[in-house]
Amino acid sequence: MTADFQDWASSRQARIETSLQTLLPAADVPPERLHDAMRYVSLGGGKRVRPLLAFAAGELGEADEERVTIAAVAVELIHVYSLVHDDLPCMDDDVLRRGKPTCHVRYDQATALLVGDSLQSLAFQLLAEHHLADDADTQLEMVKQLAQAAGSRGMAGGQAVDLASVGKSLTLPQLEFMHIHKTGALIRAAVMLGARCSNTLDEDSLQKLDHFAKCMGLAFQVVDDLLDAEATTATLGKTAGKDAERNKPTYVSILGNAPARELATELRQDAYRSLESFGEGARRLREVTDFIIHRTF
Repeated sequence: MTADFQDWASSRQARIETSLQTLLPAADVPPERLHDAMRYVSLGGGKRVRPLLAFAAGELGEADEERVTIAAVAVELIHVYSLVHDDLPCMDDDVLRRGKPTCHVRYDQATALLVGDSLQSLAFQLLAEHHLADDADTQLEMVKQLAQAAGSRGMAGGQAVDLASVGKSLTLPQLEFMHIHKTGALIRAAVMLGARCSNTLDEDSLQKLDHFAKCMGLAFQVVDDLLDAEATTATLGKTAGKDAERNKPTYVSILGNAPARELATELRQDAYRSLESFGEGARRLREVTDFIIHRTF
């Protein structure tokens, strides 16, 4: 990671943190326990990869950074809600997330369920009450895209396939289908919402960005599977080795470590090709791509 990119990423991560602190309900506003838990899971943790992608796509189209910030916060709220629900005993049953006890461990299962519900609702409230695009149709498309990415044809649907696949053997296309939805849909939404905050990108450019984001969603999951197999709990900030312990199909279990790493490199190259026509304007998207591929936690 270059010093310049590190500075850029750190400033955007700090911007998201500040915005979350402002936009989340204060912990002393009733119902206090719910609002405290919402802040507990949302603040002070995570790499903010999805917001970084939104900012990078927004910069490509010279979008107003205030607009992109709201879009990025909305995507991050959906992501955090999904983590809270994924950690519940009825899902992945995990006790550690971002280096601290998961929401249902720190509070209780009912509170964790309501936290996820509330974060999801807040995400769409933000998209509805802020001026993010120059025309209403574009803003409605942003709301639609995030809703679809979070629902049964996106993240929730992918999670359903994931739960149904435990202990089963999947083909590589079946695994890709699962992760295009479970992981990839929200990453694609992050890129597209950031891009739609601009009014300078035509439909051809948006299609190229969508293909880029599809490649990055799969690459992110491949790297995630490798980290689960190779990294430690202390490094990850969540329980390592859970996939193998639960006999979940992953890129590592299907391909092996080295071929999975080669696949991540191929997806990175495909993502890069999608950005060729943008030239230097896509610099930050390329840098975030490398950050995703080479991350160690």
